[in-house]
Amino acid sequence: MFRFMRKEWLPRRATKETRLGLGSGPEVRGRPATGVTISLAARARLAATVNQQISIPVTLRYSRTDPLAVHIDFPAVVSLDGQDMTWSFARELLASGLRRPSGIGDVRIWPSGHAYTVIEFRTPEGKAAAKFDTPVLDRFLSRSCALVDRGRENLGPALEASLAALLDGV
Repeated sequence: MFRFMRKEWLPRRATKETRLGLGSGPEVRGRPATGVTISLAARARLAATVNQQISIPVTLRYSRTDPLAVHIDFPAVVSLDGQDMTWSFARELLASGLRRPSGIGDVRIWPSGHAYTVIEFRTPEGKAAAKFDTPVLDRFLSRSCALVDRGRENLGPALEASLAALLDGV
């Protein structure tokens, strides 16, 4: 939970992956190997009160092993339980939200002028909004598209790995 929120914050937790920069891993036919993850350090401004924003470091992540999703890692310092938290949502939602208000579920994204993009995170217990510099999100989206083109995500290996983990070798 973010320290300034009144209600409990229940983000989706993700396991920590090896974070490799784009092109820093082995390559297959000129493209990074399957498990490569790109990450980009960024700053988010969290709305603490009506007139106060807290600037925090976050990490934007994208992996070829989970081609439809993007992930935002928040530091433990903003959480009441003292643990890092990760929110995961559709890459297409991020792309759409940079241009127009998007999302109807627990993540909503909209442009705030030309310079900023707001990402709102919702749970039944509360919500929080983070403001990002739009050029940073654009750069991250472009880097993810360089890794896996939009519309060309191959779910076969990711789906098989997820099913194997779910069934635990059954």
